[in-house]
Amino acid sequence: MTVTTALETVDLTPRIGSELKIGKADLLSGEHADEIRKLLVARGALVVRGANLDDDELRTVARSLGDLRLGASKRGADGATLSEGEGGLLKVSLDEKVNPDYARFLFGNHLWHMDGTYEEIPPFATLFMPYKLSREGGDTMFASTYAAYEDLPEEEKAKLDKLRVVHTMPAALFPAKRNCTPEEFAVWTSYPERSHPLVWHHKSGRKSLVLSTSGAYVEGMHPAESHDLLQRLMVHATQDKYTYRHKWQPGDLAMWDNTGSMHRAMPFEKGSVREFHRCTLNGEEPITAVAEAELQAG
Repeated sequence: MTVTTALETVDLTPRIGSELKIGKADLLSGEHADEIRKLLVARGALVVRGANLDDDELRTVARSLGDLRLGASKRGADGATLSEGEGGLLKVSLDEKVNPDYARFLFGNHLWHMDGTYEEIPPFATLFMPYKLSREGGDTMFASTYAAYEDLPEEEKAKLDKLRVVHTMPAALFPAKRNCTPEEFAVWTSYPERSHPLVWHHKSGRKSLVLSTSGAYVEGMHPAESHDLLQRLMVHATQDKYTYRHKWQPGDLAMWDNTGSMHRAMPFEKGSVREFHRCTLNGEEPITAVAEAELQAG
């Protein structure tokens, strides 16, 4: 997908990621919001070096691009509320003093995932800025699930179009913490699960793979075959040609299309002060399968 725009951009890889050359005042004005949204969907991830936004400014940019997510999500058996932070700005940190709601789950971010797989309508996009960087590692990677789908053989696309995958929190977290306690696992299993089509037929007409480590199994398929298929697709979608790795600098702003990409945080030192501030934009369309898409179009 190509987009013609007056904004200056530099592609960071051929298939995903562009650096957006825009001044802070222009970014805050919202005058280029429509162009930025189109670029975001076309390129999967955008980076603005030296944006240097404070929390209120980050909220302002987020609101210019979509519906800022506020409030809190459902609770698990432990009664914990998963809040979106103050005024829609969440502090992403493994330190429970910084993020008492999410910190105990965020280790799962080291694995490839898309956000909101437990929801009927996943978030549209995320805006992300570093507050404190790790001493080592801590890069963020992005993978285009649009491009990964587009390159599959037509025969395989037709087969995948018919499949649905159940997403669960244990599937998302257990691979990142094999030595979890029975109590931790019980909490994970208490959170809701969701079935989604494996292929998302977007309103735009484009299609993407709905992949995430949270994908537990393919409905109606033998567990062994389901495991092998999901593993193979994950390996396919995270090949170098579909990914961009961002090395953070202070003041960077990154944003990504959560509906057509996955992301992950690369490992960093234990006890790191690494902290990012995040704004999430509410989803704008449910994950639609081929039959549903044809029905809506007709």
